[in-house]
Amino acid sequence: MKNLQGLMKEIRNLKPIPAVTNQLLTIVDKPDSSMEDIANVIQYDPVITASVLQTCNSVFFGLKHPAETVKDAVNMLGIDQVVELALLKSGIKALSGIQKGYGLEDGDMWRYSVCSAVIAKQVAIKLSLKNKNTIFTAALVKDIGKILLEKYVARSFQKIQTLVGKEDFSFREAEKKILGIDHAEIGAMIAKMWKFSPKMIKIIRHHHLSDDTRIKDKEIAAVYLADCICMMTGNGVGSDGLSYRFKAQAMKQLNISGNDIAMIIAEFGINMAQIEELLHIV
Repeated sequence: MKNLQGLMKEIRNLKPIPAVTNQLLTIVDKPDSSMEDIANVIQYDPVITASVLQTCNSVFFGLKHPAETVKDAVNMLGIDQVVELALLKSGIKALSGIQKGYGLEDGDMWRYSVCSAVIAKQVAIKLSLKNKNTIFTAALVKDIGKILLEKYVARSFQKIQTLVGKEDFSFREAEKKILGIDHAEIGAMIAKMWKFSPKMIKIIRHHHLSDDTRIKDKEIAAVYLADCICMMTGNGVGSDGLSYRFKAQAMKQLNISGNDIAMIIAEFGINMAQIEELLHIV
């Protein structure tokens, strides 16, 4: 890409996801982590603390006694609910806005990212995978590279569409061919600069399974499959969603059947309705 130096400068100037995200993920997937450990991390970020408490004390939960501290919130709602809220609030600013190059209006990318994260966590739980919250977060932020790359995609949109329409490229493959880099690679660069864990960087870099050998990594395969299921539900169907390359071997690798996917989609509808209500509170 000719303007790679300029792109690197944009990465450095991109407002990072709060540091609490990394600290939270370091603790939360450890089997011996406690409610107090989680609360101690979140309480030092005043914005996320305020948001979690406001949400916890909303009519949605109908608590008899309002939570006054993050520890109260964790005790009342449980670790998973509070962690999910904190992670969602960490990512909302970074993933909001319009991405014209990808055909996404304001709010589309955020909704798609949340859908993908919710489904990825469902898949992780079904498969009893460790690091389910890391998988949730990786799925949530995996397309962060689109935020910086979308204007370059917009300028080259016709060339990309020609490859997609006439030469059977996926949108990502055409993006890579025309620009010399794709949004997954940019996303991994951003994740590295934000000091995400090597595991997170790897999932973000390979979430499209462009390297077939990565399909053996169940965490990457789970995020990839979640992305596909997300699009089956009609979420995330921007310009690139209409030319996504589905790899059936991901289902075989994870030992997931068509019936399993149908059940995941049914459960997703319930989970997403609850999360949408929560996100409208703040």
